[in-house]
Amino acid sequence: MLHIVLFQPEIPQNTGNIGRMCALTRSRLHLIHPLGYVINDRNLRRAGMDYWKSLDVHEHADWTAFRASKVGPKRLWLFTTKTTRSFWNTAFADDDGLVFGNEGSGAPTWLHNELGEAARVTIPHANAELRSLNLSTAAGVAAYEALRQIGLPQGL
Repeated sequence: MLHIVLFQPEIPQNTGNIGRMCALTRSRLHLIHPLGYVINDRNLRRAGMDYWKSLDVHEHADWTAFRASKVGPKRLWLFTTKTTRSFWNTAFADDDGLVFGNEGSGAPTWLHNELGEAARVTIPHANAELRSLNLSTAAGVAAYEALRQIGLPQGL
């Protein structure tokens, strides 16, 4: 199983898109609070996220609670613009977690430090004037590369 970890996401539409991808790929979604929005039935229905109830999603009060969780990944990869190591040169494994910072400020420095340089990877892009991909696009690109390497779930 692949784990997608969103650290304090701010935009519900991005989380919705990532949630749909997780449901379709049978990946586990971890949401690290605080969130920039409220997840409730009314908001989910309004956003057309009828698949949410079939999603393997776990909410964690904070990073410490996530790390202590028994449903978390064995190993973490931090997707960031603050490294030169391409995710193309990374060997993903079953039960890995792909960590993404929030839309406004990415992952905080302390999280970079905790996971270390060896766990940082980036999605390369050709235009150095642009910062990065949209969160949901980056999560999709990363998840499908990891799934390609570890083997797609049955039915994909």
